[in-house]
Amino acid sequence: MTTASDLQIPGYIAGTWKIDPVHTHVGFVIKHMMVSKVRGNFDSFSGEIVAADNPFESTVSVTIDATSINTGNTMRDDHIRSADFFDAEHHPTITFVSTGIRQEGGDFYVDGDLTIRGTTKAVSLKTETPEFAQNSPETYKAGFSASTEIDRTDFGVNYNGPIPGGGLALGERVQIVLEVEADLVPAS
Repeated sequence: MTTASDLQIPGYIAGTWKIDPVHTHVGFVIKHMMVSKVRGNFDSFSGEIVAADNPFESTVSVTIDATSINTGNTMRDDHIRSADFFDAEHHPTITFVSTGIRQEGGDFYVDGDLTIRGTTKAVSLKTETPEFAQNSPETYKAGFSASTEIDRTDFGVNYNGPIPGGGLALGERVQIVLEVEADLVPAS
């Protein structure tokens, strides 16, 4: 296991980083009609990464507006907002709060609690080594890529419908894909 003193992250800067919603993608992929995949994303979210001096002690917190679902189809998006899926009227946000960071082999994981539809479950985000760069004399950027897969029924998202000839309209497994850019908050 790699210790913090062994870990080399080029340009690493400890501090608080705010997620830049303009340059961040919070997306998902789910099997549809047993033959294809539907992709979507959320248009409204916020969050921060607190990069600790010891990277393994860093934290992440994110809040996603469940009503901002965007699959490119208004009728489908309205259905996903309904009680059949997110029940966004009663559960307007999806949240993730980290509980730890670890390394297994060459892979890094951000473990945390994901809450969808009022149900919280532990998940692990497989994460690429973050990247850091100076954007201008006064600003710094960081980039993070992560993914995981969840079973939507674990969060009470149980809606499904049979399709002619057998099978179900939606898969239960949902792949979550994150491409995050964050800005260093200046020390006050």
